[in-house]
Amino acid sequence: MRARIAVLASGRGSNLQAILDHLDRSSGASYEVVAVISNKSDSGALQIARKRNLTAKLIDAREDADGAGLLALLRQERAEIVALAGYLKKIPEVVVSAFHRRVVNIHPALLPLHGGEGMYGSRVHESVLAAGERESGATVHLVDSEYDRGAVIAQWRVPVLPGDSAQSLSKRVLDVEHILYPRALEIVAALHLASLNR
Repeated sequence: MRARIAVLASGRGSNLQAILDHLDRSSGASYEVVAVISNKSDSGALQIARKRNLTAKLIDAREDADGAGLLALLRQERAEIVALAGYLKKIPEVVVSAFHRRVVNIHPALLPLHGGEGMYGSRVHESVLAAGERESGATVHLVDSEYDRGAVIAQWRVPVLPGDSAQSLSKRVLDVEHILYPRALEIVAALHLASLNR
């Protein structure tokens, strides 16, 4: 039995691709991706989903501000876990509540540092560099009602090197995201499956 994961993504979908590559290599995986949902019609994540014959859905996050439409989509796909992979909209409270401790995000810094509203993409790496940090990394965490404040599941540290730019640091962090996130989802999925058998 595998946990059913819906991936929410706004961008090119590199973390989605890393998850799918992990599943391709792992015959004993504790989860499967059953749907990809995006708020951007031109997102690479939707293209990846369509190539893989996965359910690919577009949602207008502005029209669905209360989250009822997103929740209906997740229930329609019988999703058990929601994985955010570069999804740039806040998850509505109704979804966070319905999937309590089953909404997971990856953030390109060592939370609680360099997180919060508006902290995504190059802004995070610029913040790390401006603060003079000696290391950064990736954090997988549970999602709650506040940006980047949920319980940390796993972190992977990377050094900040002399002469780093936001772009060079971003690449190094993204490389570890692609290793860390699929494996952290194994933990979340295994715990969920274990809770069903109690």
